[in-house]
Amino acid sequence: MSTDLTVLLVVAAVLVAATLAVAVALLIRLVRTRRALRRAGLPVERQWVFWGAVAYLVLPTDLVPDPVYLDDIGVLLLALRSLRSAADRPPAPGG
Repeated sequence: MSTDLTVLLVVAAVLVAATLAVAVALLIRLVRTRRALRRAGLPVERQWVFWGAVAYLVLPTDLVPDPVYLDDIGVLLLALRSLRSAADRPPAPGG
């Protein structure tokens, strides 16, 4: 194996590990946001957003093959943003 190929493989492995770490960090933030919303007593009417994002991350079927986690990161970011926007909305009257 040549030195160039070894360097390329190491760089690719580091990039895959970094994107996986970002995806896992976003998943943790998503779970924490959901828990915070529940503790605050806010109704989370879009629970399908949370479970859909988690399923997309875990299931083997992806839009982009798994060595590139950019699609997973995008789905997690959208779910996190959706849950955060639910937290920022004022509570419904009478609820």
